[in-house]
Amino acid sequence: MTLPDANLVKEFLLALQSQICDGLEKLDANAKFKADSWVREEGGGGTSKVLTHGAVFEQAGVNFSHVTGKAMPASATAHRPELAGRSFEAMGVSLVIHPKNPYIPTTHANVRFFIARKEGADPVWWFGGGFDLTPYYPFKEDVVEWHQKAKSLCEPFGEEVYPKYKKWCDEYFFLPHRNETRGVGGLFFDDLNQDGFDTSFAFMQAVGKGFLDAYAPIVEKRKDTSYGEREREFQLYRRGRYVEFNLVYDRGTLFGLQTGGRTESILMSMPPLVRWQYAYSPEAGTPEAELYQDYLKPRDWLSE
Repeated sequence: MTLPDANLVKEFLLALQSQICDGLEKLDANAKFKADSWVREEGGGGTSKVLTHGAVFEQAGVNFSHVTGKAMPASATAHRPELAGRSFEAMGVSLVIHPKNPYIPTTHANVRFFIARKEGADPVWWFGGGFDLTPYYPFKEDVVEWHQKAKSLCEPFGEEVYPKYKKWCDEYFFLPHRNETRGVGGLFFDDLNQDGFDTSFAFMQAVGKGFLDAYAPIVEKRKDTSYGEREREFQLYRRGRYVEFNLVYDRGTLFGLQTGGRTESILMSMPPLVRWQYAYSPEAGTPEAELYQDYLKPRDWLSE
């Protein structure tokens, strides 16, 4: 079995960050990413690339981080207590895109690699990641196409892969206090190592490379759709769900904060503008009501 090669993973992640930023700049055709590199006192660092005030994207951030530490944080050992006390190395690319037009969905993706070491014991390593879509005014054809792209990249790795990671995504990006999913899902995987390093790494690469292939066509189709104040106000209200999830439930946010990561980069996922409204309920028969009724719950999009 091939031993895990952290340097090989890091090389891929840095290239992926650049490729995604290049692709997003082409879609926006107006704004450029600004790079902001940082060093972590406890070990490691990273580079945050952020685009703001674009023609298409109000804000887009694509982070690369590579951090090391002497002990795994609580967020990482909560479901794997046997790793407590091990040193760790964690690296990944994480991105969140907040478009300006309410007809373009917000999206999130990340791919990551962890390795935990202890003297006298074999290293414990795994991959994780995925991508998901959060529309405000959804189009069913876009959601189906999104899931079809997700399924297609999973197929070389087994027929069971897409259903498993689609279900995991629906379960993970769920807000119990709202009793709704954050969006229409996609893929989510973690603790991936059972098929060995080469196959696990290949799957992580497929997810990373597949993200823009799935998202870019939706942006192209919806970026020129006209909208007014009503749609914009609803978009800002629904962005509040993103804030709620990331600050209350997201394991990546908790991991970053607990390991002393760079706060600006960790909270880059927050939308630039957002609003809350007390006891909001969409009016029956409206497009806003359709989102709640038909899209904020798990569905088997590819069988319908």
